[in-house]
Amino acid sequence: MNKLTDNEIKEQAINVIEEEARALLHLKTLLTNDFARSLHLIARTNGRLIVTGIGKSAIVAQKMVATFNSTGTPAIFMHAADAIHGDLGIIQPEDVILCLSKSGNTPEISVLVPFLKRCGNPLIAMTGNADSLLAKEADFFLNCHVEQEACPHNLAPTSSTTVQLVLGDAMAACLIKMRGFTADDFARYHPGGILGKMLLLSINDLYKKNAKPEVSPHALMPEVILEISGKRLGVTAVTENGQLIGAITDGDLRRMLQNHTDYTRLLAHEVMTKNPKTVQENTLASEALAIMKKSHITNIFVVDSRQYYLGVIHMHDILKEGIY
Repeated sequence: MNKLTDNEIKEQAINVIEEEARALLHLKTLLTNDFARSLHLIARTNGRLIVTGIGKSAIVAQKMVATFNSTGTPAIFMHAADAIHGDLGIIQPEDVILCLSKSGNTPEISVLVPFLKRCGNPLIAMTGNADSLLAKEADFFLNCHVEQEACPHNLAPTSSTTVQLVLGDAMAACLIKMRGFTADDFARYHPGGILGKMLLLSINDLYKKNAKPEVSPHALMPEVILEISGKRLGVTAVTENGQLIGAITDGDLRRMLQNHTDYTRLLAHEVMTKNPKTVQENTLASEALAIMKKSHITNIFVVDSRQYYLGVIHMHDILKEGIY
């Protein structure tokens, strides 16, 4: 094993990053009208996008499929080696096929391409070899040529797979705009993860789980202290006829104690902070968290459109949902 110094390791890493960056910058010069035409085809088909490849290209193809599916383009991965052993049955008449291969001439691809052509489905080639069988037989050719791999021996697929990956991301991003795919659509496809929560979880899903601290503006401070302590949220709303008119926090209590030796006769409205920060119940939890961070507060009050008090949310209620 070669012993490399820390600086030599960092230098090698920088070389890889710079080489792959060069490959990506070169990629934009390779885009042709075939790129746009292939996307128009994918966008208007009533079928699915079948993405296939072999080796490292197959791994990139699987990532592409995941990205396409999560952004509104139905896609299925078909391994090129398995395709010629029965998996060609996956392909339906209205499907579009996207085939990835660095050389476009591997044995598996050379065997597969004639069968794909026999299916009669439109074939999009993503390869770095314009003279390959795959590129010549395809209806659309997406050139992802790289001058050299970032591997020190110019052997391991590195720059080439990065270019394929980015070209796939470019396809997905364009299709998002072409389909008018929105953040709400994205949330529907990601209901179980953090992204889904950020786009779907509303205050209405959270505040009802908490106690509802509340006092009148004429409540004496001992009663206010008991309400804050008993509801364990470090705050209480001050309401009049159901409407929120103020708030008293632990901080307000500390300031009261500093300024008054006898607080027992003080009333809530004399201590409260007027016009506390509020959100409506349909507000996204991520938006409420942003308001709290910006305002340097840990609680926010929930009201309806008429400013009637509904409840209170603590920052921890949102953080424990995985939203930061």
